[in-house]
Order: sequence, then C-alpha cells, then structure tokens
Amino acid sequence: MNIERVDIAIIGAGPAGLSAARIAARAGVRVALIDDNPRAGGQIWRQGPAHALAAPLRRWLDETRPLANLIVMNATKVAASFGDKRLVLERDGEPVVVAYAKLILATGARERLLPFEGWTLPGVTGAGGLQALVKGGMPVRGERIVVAGSGPLLLAVADTARRHGAHVVAVVEQAPFARVARFVASLAATPGKLAQAVALGGACYRTYRAGSVVVKAQGDARVEAVTIRARGRDRTFEADRIACGYGLVPNSTLAVALGCSTDARDGAIHVDDAQRTSQHDIFAAGECTGIGGMELARAEGSIAVHAALGIAIDARLVRERDRWRAFSRRVAKAFELGADARAMPSPDTLLCRCEDVSIGDVAIHANWRDAKLHTRCGMGPCQGRICGEAASVYFGWPRAAARAPFAPVRIDTLIAARECIDAPNA
Repeated sequence: MNIERVDIAIIGAGPAGLSAARIAARAGVRVALIDDNPRAGGQIWRQGPAHALAAPLRRWLDETRPLANLIVMNATKVAASFGDKRLVLERDGEPVVVAYAKLILATGARERLLPFEGWTLPGVTGAGGLQALVKGGMPVRGERIVVAGSGPLLLAVADTARRHGAHVVAVVEQAPFARVARFVASLAATPGKLAQAVALGGACYRTYRAGSVVVKAQGDARVEAVTIRARGRDRTFEADRIACGYGLVPNSTLAVALGCSTDARDGAIHVDDAQRTSQHDIFAAGECTGIGGMELARAEGSIAVHAALGIAIDARLVRERDRWRAFSRRVAKAFELGADARAMPSPDTLLCRCEDVSIGDVAIHANWRDAKLHTRCGMGPCQGRICGEAASVYFGWPRAAARAPFAPVRIDTLIAARECIDAPNA
C-alpha cells in the first residue's frame, strides 16, 4: 500500500489550518493539508460561484498554495486513525494513507441544531447551513427567510441572504435584549467588531427580535410559515425558508478518537499555552478548541505550528490569542442558551432525523447508550453529531462519541483501514 509520509499533517483548511500550513510550508518541511470541502477556506472564507474570494484567502492561494512541499488534499474525508501516527483518508473515492510526525487538528466547529415542530420540512436548514448553501450558489432571490437561533452569526447569515436578493422577514435571537445590548457595548474593546456589528445590525434592526425562539414550522410539501414565541406569546409569519442554528459546538470527533482530552461541557479540545493536546505530537487550533472566531483561529494556528516546528513562539501571537479569547468569553456569556431555547418540544417531534426517532422515544431511556441500543438514535450517517448534541441540551447526557469510520466511505477505504491495522510498519 502506498503511504504519503509528511512531517506535519493539518486537518482542516479554515483560518487556523491555512495559517499553520503557510508557516510550516515556508519552513521547508513536508506538509499535508487535508479538508473535506472541495476548496480551501472553511466556512468563514467559503469559496463559491456566487461569492468573491476573501483577501486573506486569495493571498494564501497565490503565495502558499504553489509551494512544492505543500500537499493540499481537498474533498478528502478522514475515515479512521491509528495510534501509529497514520490516518486513513478517502480522496476522489480512493483510499489514501498519510503517515505523519506531527499532527495539527484544525477541525473547526459544527452548528448546534435544536428540534422544533416541523423542523424536518424542506426549507428548514441551519443558519450556517443556509450561508454555506448561498455561498455555494443556491438561489434565494425573492424568498422570504426567517433567520433564527443565537449568536452573532445570525446577522451575518441575514446579510448574506439579503445581498443575494432574499427578503429577510425576521432575525430571531433567543438571548434577551438586555444581554445583547451589553455585548454590543463591550465591543468598544474591539473596534473592528463594533463597526461590523453596527453595519450588520443597522441593516436589519427593524426585523431583529431578541428574547424570541422558533417553535413551529408550518407547511405541506415545504415551509410556508413559521411561529415565533416571545414572552409566552406566539406570532406567525409567512416564510419560504427557515435558517435556525443555536450557535456552534467544537468539532472534536477526531480528537476524541485519538485520545485527546476534551471539555465535558462543550467538547472543546484541551490545549496548553502552546496549543498542545494531551497526546504527544498532536496540536489543536481554532474553533475545535473553543468557539472564538476567525481572528482567534488564525492566532492559534500560528502558535500551534510554531510549537510543532520547535520554533520560539512570538509574544505578539500570544497577546493576540489572549485578546480574542477574552472576546470569545464575552460572546459565550451574552448568547448562553436560555430556558426558552432549551425547552423540549412535544414528544412526537423527531430528535434523530437519520433514523426517524422521536423525542418521546428517547426520553424514556436513562442515558444515551440505552437510547441508542433501543431506538437506533444516533446510528445514522451523522453518527449522533446532531441528535447527540440536542440530547445533551435536553437531557444533560454526555455527547455521543463517534467511531470509525468517521464519515460514510467506500468499502475499499475500510479495507485499507484494516490493512493499516494488520501491517502498522509497512
């Protein structure tokens, strides 16, 4: 079996991974940058036919992408990992094995989706999911859209939809207005973020509804209306699409499989001051270590690769990281989920869309393991990434741990993984 051997493997081509790849490649070591998206940039710099390249991404593509010692693997899934510093990947339908000396996890975050009545209707997506679809070229011109959930991402999603011709009916934020206002006032410490908030908020202040949650999507073949609840009172709006996401959670599936220590509350990968994880020669950076935004991810990616290369870490990078970590703590406090957002929907609402398992079917069990064994909840293609997070919110259960393969892959890839186990020194 052919094995691609590299000095540093980086999983994730968002801001953290791109920053790490740039520094490592310029240092002259052999680097593999692995990402499941068809193009580099992650969610924040997602490329697409209807979306212009962000300036930092354009510079990276012009200056770093051509370096001969950098292997960029786009549209590549990590299928399995082994303790002998090997990853089994699937690229273009073919298995690939990467052997690394150092590994940097920049796996980002995924959206927290919380069920509500009618959330499986066509036309309902996550907030970030809608943004990705629009950037990828999905037309929304003339559509009536409700953006809901929690966090600053809602304003960015509404802005993206609006700039592509959609009519944003409402931006529905679960956090109370007082908390949102205090957060906006705190942005004086980060003038760039304040200017961004003013620009985005100014465009949708007439439709912004704090202290509110979506409780129902209505329609026959697809979404036709949405019901919003605020202070115990319901109001229904006509809508063609609902984009609802309650913030982000760290994507630490691979880290857990590798034995890295994670936070019991949100699943964030534990790292030290040099972005080292609890496992030797494995580092982590960006949203997988805690939700903090693009600026924090770039700083952490730079620090992680300096540590991986054995290069002294610039004190300015540390100060930059600490500054944006403080910002991320303010975001977390301002948009912490309240009682209305955590309120459990009716028992017949689906919790697991992959296996059609309702909340009532899951609620009768004592823990995630029992629910999974008796109902198949969490055993579909997403392996509990969506329903497991919702169960954690509703029942307080620990998050589901995914097992290899980490994504749907071909049988050839699974055979390659078996061969890796049988011949670890090949």
